[in-house]
Amino acid sequence: MPARKTSRIRWVTVFLGVLAPLCALGCTPSPAPVSTAATLADSGACGNLRPGPAEPPAGAVVVTAGVPGDLQAKTKANPPGTVFWLQPGAHTLGTNEFDQVSPKDGDTYVGAPGAIVDGRDTNRYGFTGKASKVTIENLTVTGFDAPDNEGVVNHDSGADWLMQSNLLTGNHGAAMMAGARQVMKGNCLKDNGQYGLNACCGDVTDIVLEGNEFVGNNADDVEAKYADGCGCTGAMKFWEVDGADIRGNWIHDNRGPGIWADTNNNDFLIENNLIENNDGTAIFYETSYNAIIRNNTLKRNNLVGGREFINRDDNFPVAAVYISESGGDGRVPARTDKIDIYDNQFEDNWSGVTLWENADRFCNSPANTSTGTCTLVVKDVAKCAPPGILKDPLYSDCRWKTQNVQIHDNKFDVDPRNIDCQAMCARMAVLSNYGSAPDWSPYQGDVVPEAITFQQNNRWYSNSYVGPWTFVTHDASRLVEQIDWQGPTYRQDAGSTFAVAGGSR
Repeated sequence: MPARKTSRIRWVTVFLGVLAPLCALGCTPSPAPVSTAATLADSGACGNLRPGPAEPPAGAVVVTAGVPGDLQAKTKANPPGTVFWLQPGAHTLGTNEFDQVSPKDGDTYVGAPGAIVDGRDTNRYGFTGKASKVTIENLTVTGFDAPDNEGVVNHDSGADWLMQSNLLTGNHGAAMMAGARQVMKGNCLKDNGQYGLNACCGDVTDIVLEGNEFVGNNADDVEAKYADGCGCTGAMKFWEVDGADIRGNWIHDNRGPGIWADTNNNDFLIENNLIENNDGTAIFYETSYNAIIRNNTLKRNNLVGGREFINRDDNFPVAAVYISESGGDGRVPARTDKIDIYDNQFEDNWSGVTLWENADRFCNSPANTSTGTCTLVVKDVAKCAPPGILKDPLYSDCRWKTQNVQIHDNKFDVDPRNIDCQAMCARMAVLSNYGSAPDWSPYQGDVVPEAITFQQNNRWYSNSYVGPWTFVTHDASRLVEQIDWQGPTYRQDAGSTFAVAGGSR
């Protein structure tokens, strides 16, 4: 069993729940996370934002609407721990692109109904600096021009921020960054240029996203700006985050992935979310560790991405859930030593779950797009080179392994006619490519395809299938039917049920 990590996530949640009735702003606790697709869609945050107080709370500093720079000036003039009440109307900063609000420790910003902080497509950032325990509630934040891979709110990833019942919309870059132990509840993150949320890089631990709605993000189609793409778009992106609870969110109609964890993330709990109609994969877990993915509803994800592969005659099995060079490892402390995918409902997505490992992508290889980064069990890039990498433990530990992935008790339902599909949209997959580079790589040939398929404890079992499912194994050229998938060679999906329905596969 893995070492148990003290969960500050649960502590933060309880702490906020206790304090909510005592909130100086007269606020009420956010509702408990909803757990069904129907109620999530009906109660999405964008249509149900809790309004702020119509009058200033006792002792609050009033920030005057229509007076440029008043928010900055009063923040600077008052001590840490001040409550600021923003009047209805537009609140603007200065005319310089770097005019921004720099909170002090413990500051609280609460908006009256109709309070807007507007960057006017002039200011880069809204709320910046390393202050801790900042609260932002009931505000609309819009019109900020953050550069790609930067963010508007909590730009510098201050710790212990609470973001609640805000509308963050129409910003470039990411609407919001995350710091350690940040709690984000009941926010609407809509139509932002790159991401709704960007959580990066290395100091972000134990964050909570609960009851938020992410819709229409990557509005600027940032991938198209780069000749070879950037891998930097979607509803939300995580990089080197240790501990995240993502629950009860409605993540839909974003350009790109819904949830994307990329590079040395660990200990994610993704549960009770409705993830639907995203152009890319619903959940993308890449070069990362140890996750629980349960009780989610996934509908009509990756239809745009799947068709793009078909149109260029690429037979790679893109899917609703994509596990790429990621797996369970008990040496990395977390709540689980697996990637455990269970009790999810899949409906008319482009395929189901793909487990992939690039044989040429490992620590210190040119194919590792996370340049300069090594695995969490080695950390030192320089170690992953000959002669050390040619034998254990480095031979094993320099790879991000897709291992210990368990996929069970899910329902996979697809009718290709419902998604205008003629082929390759009802597949499960466990595969790699044949290793070829660099010339000193110890993983050339079929070393990794054999390992991911037969040796790394990746198991499907006790699932329910409806539709014309087929299965990709070992490499992209091997497509097998149910009888072979369950047979003595692959021994997958023991105890699962299959009902063929729908059109072609």
